Amino acid sequence: MFIEYLKGFETENKNILKEVNTSKTSIEKVNIDNIEITRYTNEFWTSKQRQANSIHEISYRACFKPQLPRFFINRLTKEGDFIYDPFLGRGTTIIEAGLLNRKVIGNDINPLSIILSEPRFLIPDYNELKEYLQSIPVYKNLRAEIDLSMFYHKDTEGEIVSLKNYLLEKSYSDSLNKLDKWIRMISTNRLTGHSKGFFSVYTMPPNQAVSSERQIRINKKYNQRPDYRNVKEIILSKTKSLIKDITPLEKIRLADVYKTAVFLNSDARLTKIIPDNFVQLTVTSPPFLDVVQYAQDNWLRCWFNGINVNEIEKRITISKTLEHWITIMQDVFYELFRITKKDGYVAFEVGEVKNGKVNLDEHILPLGVRAGFSAIAIIINEQPFTKTANIWGINNNRKGTNTNRIVLFKK
Repeated sequence: MFIEYLKGFETENKNILKEVNTSKTSIEKVNIDNIEITRYTNEFWTSKQRQANSIHEISYRACFKPQLPRFFINRLTKEGDFIYDPFLGRGTTIIEAGLLNRKVIGNDINPLSIILSEPRFLIPDYNELKEYLQSIPVYKNLRAEIDLSMFYHKDTEGEIVSLKNYLLEKSYSDSLNKLDKWIRMISTNRLTGHSKGFFSVYTMPPNQAVSSERQIRINKKYNQRPDYRNVKEIILSKTKSLIKDITPLEKIRLADVYKTAVFLNSDARLTKIIPDNFVQLTVTSPPFLDVVQYAQDNWLRCWFNGINVNEIEKRITISKTLEHWITIMQDVFYELFRITKKDGYVAFEVGEVKNGKVNLDEHILPLGVRAGFSAIAIIINEQPFTKTANIWGINNNRKGTNTNRIVLFKK
């Protein structure tokens, strides 16, 4: 188990995980809020060591890489165990757990999370999807009830609105099938982006939907007008990209895991449907204060799915202060302690806020202990990277470090 691996670092003073690179692991004893704990720093997982499965490639703001949950799932669970993520996001933890033949529970107060994660457990046959998609009628003269002309060519807008109306009608009648849900997922993800693979003219990356006013300014700056994009062709193209790595065995495995999968749209502090002492491992990353504005970034996705963005904004807790965030996270930990099995684990990933002045792992540690968990370790994964983007005239071509800070607890 992973605990023995951690002890191995100290006794052997060398890397014994195959995934770890050749540099030595930094090991230090620290005292945080009168809690003695060991902190390990290294490049424990990285995209260079194992390419993530293509099925993960759905853009969502502030999501971690699949290698992170895989690292803990492989070491702390066995096939058939329940894996949980209370802050589901795009579904990285549960999709990776499904690929590893674990049972899954996913929760997020944002309903878009289920729209983006659930369909990927039921991988469609490409030809069947193509035939089904072509049967959905489109009317290019249709227009949205809001002005979207800064994003879409008028014919593309008509195709999007046709698809939106079709899917909403089926949703309201509770008759969405797995192909409908797959099409809805892809469409939600392809609404706006910065390449020809999206429905919109060139704009911000797809995990952020800019306002109409800002898009007008972007169009003016780049002297661009929305060109026609074939919605159905883009959906099929993205489908090919998503499923290219899925093997027949993985397709069967994901469908089998789906039979017992639980998807919740609840406050992470109030998940009464999950039984006591039920979950073997939680791998999650909560919202970090008010760094990410989920509802604001997703306004166009909410429109497409008939979701009232103002209602979502009311439900999503945005903490303006560290003190408020800590209060919320404490209640989350009480709930995690209730649902975690004896000898089960929580891998809680947080980051740095306020320009690196605040390390949230140091604030999370006492919360887990107060809830009843034993603190096992702080694991810091540092992966060098080079930013090469030049977006909106800002040149940030520089070297840096992508850091994950995980506090590992055991019940």
